[in-house]
Amino acid sequence: MLTLLALLPLFADPSIQRLDLDADTTRQVLVDQEPGTYLGHVSSILLDDRATILIAYPKGHGSGPIILKRSTDAGKTWSDRLPTPDSFATSKETPTLFNLGQGNLILFSGLFPIRAARSNDHGRTWSQLEPIGSFGGIVAMGGLAELPQRKLVAFFHDDGRFFTQAGKAAGTFSLFQTDSADRGLTWSAPRAIWSGSDIHLCEPGVLKSPDGKRIALLLRENRRKKPSHVMITDDHAVTWSVPRPLPIDLTGDRHTAVYASDGRVVITYRCMIENDPWKGDWVAWIGDWNTIASAADGQQPPPSSSVLVRLKDNQSSWDCGYPGLERMPDGTFVATTYGHWTKGQQPWILSVRFTLDEIDRLVTAAK
Repeated sequence: MLTLLALLPLFADPSIQRLDLDADTTRQVLVDQEPGTYLGHVSSILLDDRATILIAYPKGHGSGPIILKRSTDAGKTWSDRLPTPDSFATSKETPTLFNLGQGNLILFSGLFPIRAARSNDHGRTWSQLEPIGSFGGIVAMGGLAELPQRKLVAFFHDDGRFFTQAGKAAGTFSLFQTDSADRGLTWSAPRAIWSGSDIHLCEPGVLKSPDGKRIALLLRENRRKKPSHVMITDDHAVTWSVPRPLPIDLTGDRHTAVYASDGRVVITYRCMIENDPWKGDWVAWIGDWNTIASAADGQQPPPSSSVLVRLKDNQSSWDCGYPGLERMPDGTFVATTYGHWTKGQQPWILSVRFTLDEIDRLVTAAK
């Protein structure tokens, strides 16, 4: 049963408009499952043909051999596991995929040192994982953006343990930025764009403004003391604003954002709203750029018709999410991630497909 759950006192914030798609199994596609084996954190990209989705995820909680799969029909069906280089079996942390265009792809694997593999044939073959420098970090790269003159900028975080080979946890989280002037072949020494210990901001997800002039970083707060935060740049990642809280309905982990054709923003993540029945579940937020930008600028956001959608009820208190999200040419969104979708079993990989027209109709009908 599909239900719009709004203005109900059982939720942490009853003003948040909600739609629950958990029970709508017609939208759900089993991507990969291996009995007794943990299949984890998903990253996805849409290839240049605008029809093929490629995903990467580890066999294990972050650490573990990297698995690749593809879908050529908008997430309705998925291939068998694809061949990978030997070094993919040595991955230490969550892989992240990015499409650099013209058939060129890059895959990162974090901790020390951060390594990358490249493909120049749309992901059919890959190089081995090789260090990009003498530095490491967690969830590398959390986000990547293209700047003028085709320069690339990528982001990750660390808590002192992996930035150097002999690192130790220091109780301080730092966000790092590294640049590439040669389409990802080489990367600059990273610089810290924020550090703090009162809150632990991490896992930066990238969202550009509709005109491309501003870049926002959507940030997990790992001390669980505050909502998720946002930082913004107006000068192509030269300087950054101080982090400021996002609206409570965007409190979560590992935000992945994509624009719809009508200009709305779809962001999917692990919900971590305190004292909320959906805490620990997989959700998608549908709203607009102005809500994000106003929060980053420290202003009261304009009136919003945002909707928080539960994509799937996670049978663990927190362990799901880290999702991929792609918008197909026909407007279908394909969200893919791991989670404890079956009680008592190890996490497996699931896709959920939806359009905003469908979401709008369901919200209107429920009202």
